[in-house]
Amino acid sequence: MDTSPFLDHYQTQLTDQLLRLCTNAHALTGQLLSTPDLAERWNDVAAPYLADAVPEIAQYPHVALGWMMYVGMGLAHLWDSEWERIAAGTDLYALLRDPRGFDCLDEEVREGVLGFERDGTAYRECEDLVRACAQCALDRIRREQIEPQSPEAFHIYVRSLHALYEVGIAVELKRLGYKYEAIG
Repeated sequence: MDTSPFLDHYQTQLTDQLLRLCTNAHALTGQLLSTPDLAERWNDVAAPYLADAVPEIAQYPHVALGWMMYVGMGLAHLWDSEWERIAAGTDLYALLRDPRGFDCLDEEVREGVLGFERDGTAYRECEDLVRACAQCALDRIRREQIEPQSPEAFHIYVRSLHALYEVGIAVELKRLGYKYEAIG
């Protein structure tokens, strides 16, 4: 059975849900901001992330999902600030993960990359937004009623991560002041 139209539809629906959630939280304005540089790096980021996250799914599903949104946010910030220096030949995922390890990737992105103060409002709001998006994705996965640990479950998980990555990029690009504008 060819599941790609199903998976495409699933990812589109989840992305739309996450976009609405982030817009309602004032983290986005109804637009999914993106850049080809980061879209092209999805496969480079996804494979090593999966190696770290898959073992965490059973006990820490919010982490296994939500940390990918932090990856998108962190890479969007680096794209804006130092892409020329790091883009070529750099393991971008390791750049975010390695300073504190996978378990603390969220803190590394919020503090070390985005520059949020641990006790600050931005730090807490970012954490709350990622938690809400991870919960949204987890709820959506569960609604599909796919057998756990099946190939279909894996593909749904990967598509969920991709949606969270894209939304993470959009949230940070918006925070940095990027927006789409009509051209002349």
